[in-house]
Amino acid sequence: MWLAADEVFDTLRMIENEHLDVRTVTMGLSLQDCASNSMSTTCDNVKRKIVSVGQRLVPVVEQVSQEFGVPIVNKRIALSPLALLGASTGADSYVPLAVAVDEAAKEVGVDYIGGFSALVHKGFTRSDRTLFASIPEALNVTDRVCASVSLASTKAGINMDAVKYFGEIVKETAFKRPELAGLPCCKLVCFCNMVEDNPFIAGAMHGVGEAECSINVGISGPGVVNAALRRLGPKAGLGEVAEAVKRTAFRITRMGELVGREVSRRLGINFGILDLSLAPTPARGDSVADVLEAMGLERCGTHGTTAALALLNDAVKKGGTMASSSVGGLSGAFIPLSEDEEMAHCAAIGALSLDKLEAMTCVCSVGLDMIAVPGDTPATTISGIVADEMAIGMVNNKTTAVRILPVPGKKAGETVDYGGLLGAATIISLNPFSSKGFVERGGHIPAPMQALRN
Repeated sequence: MWLAADEVFDTLRMIENEHLDVRTVTMGLSLQDCASNSMSTTCDNVKRKIVSVGQRLVPVVEQVSQEFGVPIVNKRIALSPLALLGASTGADSYVPLAVAVDEAAKEVGVDYIGGFSALVHKGFTRSDRTLFASIPEALNVTDRVCASVSLASTKAGINMDAVKYFGEIVKETAFKRPELAGLPCCKLVCFCNMVEDNPFIAGAMHGVGEAECSINVGISGPGVVNAALRRLGPKAGLGEVAEAVKRTAFRITRMGELVGREVSRRLGINFGILDLSLAPTPARGDSVADVLEAMGLERCGTHGTTAALALLNDAVKKGGTMASSSVGGLSGAFIPLSEDEEMAHCAAIGALSLDKLEAMTCVCSVGLDMIAVPGDTPATTISGIVADEMAIGMVNNKTTAVRILPVPGKKAGETVDYGGLLGAATIISLNPFSSKGFVERGGHIPAPMQALRN
């Protein structure tokens, strides 16, 4: 890929002053050939393959980062769904499989490894139930393993039995080791319309339609977009704002594409996709909420926030798509509450509520993400929150997700601090009325009319 001199200088400025980085280079890896009828043999096969294929990932990514002068924050691996792999073993627990994956991740040096996953949007297999039941212990005894489940889709509707079960799993995961303050739940997410090539944790998974192995890249850049809008000034019209975001997203994406293709070339692995998502961090100035406030909102969460986010999300997609030949993943603006310093602040001062966050998910990239809730929140309330978000994704034919963190012993208004990229958040207050009667009906919410497109 050829870069003009002005693009090079712009990129250097973005890196040095505006928090530009590649958030993750993620290797997708199929484990279909690791199956056996023995759990111990399967674990050995899995560990051997991850180490064999993934051992050069971290050194090559670090080499490219140093040579290009581009920060690459995380190196990750996404595996094909382990519920499919574990089925042949007949085991009643997949915790040993999670432990083997965690050991392999540590050996190759990646930050996280995803794929402890099950796809149950239409119903459970025996293996799916085994994986669900294994999640609480698996996430509490491993450090780098992440779990994700598909509960709904526009084509299939919402599996409310799975939604109910997921709420129970979230609570059990949080309370398995209460001293961790809900930290294991940071590695657990559910989806509607789950994508197969997501490079971002906790939902990274290598779908069954993917190649044997691929390299997927997730970019960042809220700080760069914020700086561009601040330079534009408060008098510019919203059309000009959209154009500025598009131009900035184009530059960010070009850099991510360059890095991804070079890593792929050196590893001899196919380049998969570039995820255009604006992924914030807790660092000051690297916030999606700051971008929305640069458009003229006094605080993220006030009236007009959803419209501003819709503009941002659309402009990022339009600008980024022109700069990459292979866009995929989630691609949009992330709004993870604890991982975005200004967004967390807005929640703490009451400008941003759970209901407003839910409204924002109708127009942004994913969903309710990294939201800390009181530890005494009933499992059925969590399931109700999940059901609402699954419905938004199903009806709007978009990917939505929930990563919710019950914090044992904490109440609304208190804070929790996970450190690093996971950030800190105020425990958000929830509607006090019960969802129990609705959730416990179970069954299936049918697919909407827009699913009938053939």
